[in-house]
Amino acid sequence: MNREPDIHVGILSATEIRVDLLAEYTDKGTGLASRGPQTFSITPEGQVAFQGKAYDEVTLMPCGADAAFEVADVVIGVNFHWERRENQRFRGALKVIVEGDKLTLINVLPVEEYLMSVISSEMSATACAEFLKAHAVISRSWLLAQIDRSAKAADEHVQSCTVTDDEIVRWYDREDHVNFDVCADDHCQRYQGITRQTTPTVREAIEATRGLVLKDRDGLLCDARFSKCCGGVFEQFENCWQPVCKHYLTVRADAPDAAVYPDLTIEDNARRWILGRPAAFCNTSDAGILSQVLNNYDQETTDFYRWTVRYTQDELSQLIAQRSGIDFGLILSMEAVERGTSGRIVRLRLTGTKRTMVIGKELEIRRTLSTSHLYSSAFVVEAGENDERGVPASFTLHGAGWGHGVGLCQIGAAVMSAEGYNFADILMHYFPGAHLETLY
Repeated sequence: MNREPDIHVGILSATEIRVDLLAEYTDKGTGLASRGPQTFSITPEGQVAFQGKAYDEVTLMPCGADAAFEVADVVIGVNFHWERRENQRFRGALKVIVEGDKLTLINVLPVEEYLMSVISSEMSATACAEFLKAHAVISRSWLLAQIDRSAKAADEHVQSCTVTDDEIVRWYDREDHVNFDVCADDHCQRYQGITRQTTPTVREAIEATRGLVLKDRDGLLCDARFSKCCGGVFEQFENCWQPVCKHYLTVRADAPDAAVYPDLTIEDNARRWILGRPAAFCNTSDAGILSQVLNNYDQETTDFYRWTVRYTQDELSQLIAQRSGIDFGLILSMEAVERGTSGRIVRLRLTGTKRTMVIGKELEIRRTLSTSHLYSSAFVVEAGENDERGVPASFTLHGAGWGHGVGLCQIGAAVMSAEGYNFADILMHYFPGAHLETLY
């Protein structure tokens, strides 16, 4: 049996970091004790300035099990439409390092303590017990798989961007985190320390699944992805990230008969599917169930299963130029070149009066077509009538789902839990071919 590991979580990057030590902490390097408000800044020589001295890095260790610290102005929802700043509290050790021209604050704590916060941050801490257990397992599995992957990174080189004169294909994963295991925001998993109120149900879900992970048929930790709403059919891993097939992240219907679904890689099928509202676990308007998955700022989004976004010609052409850094001129058309198994567009052709290019993958498309992130890349385009310039006066995107649609669908899983499925049933629905194993 393995020992429970510690996790290093990147909390905040800034030129100055303000922390309030709510209990006594000891400097690992000097042995000096500190308490109360503290300020970290960066020196002209690129070191950490703390209490009048310069260090390569500073690590403060808690002197008690319940010791906590508060960090000011933590940005959550980075680049998403709910982005905001919060003061957040954390348990465990804190480490401050230099990365480039900024400082980075890292929280060091045991995995299970980290998961207690993730489960309360990614969703409501009052959610159904079986849903919380399922999420505890996938969050633990994904986290430990990323740590395992980082340990092997020196032997791997993954190209995450392909650029030609006619095409930009880019995917975003966690390859930019080299000095800590995961970040605290949606780029990895939401982790907001002890800021979000936890419940006995969350504690019981963590304890009931302690050390329990998903493994694939080769005995490797599953890269257990999740998103808010798949839109009715799961997306395959390789259509969103590197071109690697993961057998447990494959196409299925988010329904009791998971083997019955249309081929949404075919344009006509995808159009009918997206413009309809087919039955699915995640097709729900039950406020009680949605409140289990959606925290207060997530509930600002109400039209996640099927949604509509409309742009005028000038809004869209200016938005694409700003977000992509490429001047397409006025936009003439947007066409799906390739769709994935959920109907999400993997490669999109943008045709303008000055330039035509194909962009992908799904997150690059979502970034390009929104000031934050489009809900998903599963959409069909309706062009308005031409204006006096001879170009469409508007474009309306009719879309499906929220997020990448790979792995566990949080809203679908909450519905399954409410309908009486246990956590193992839920996991086998979203990760077919995987199995459960106790790691520690």
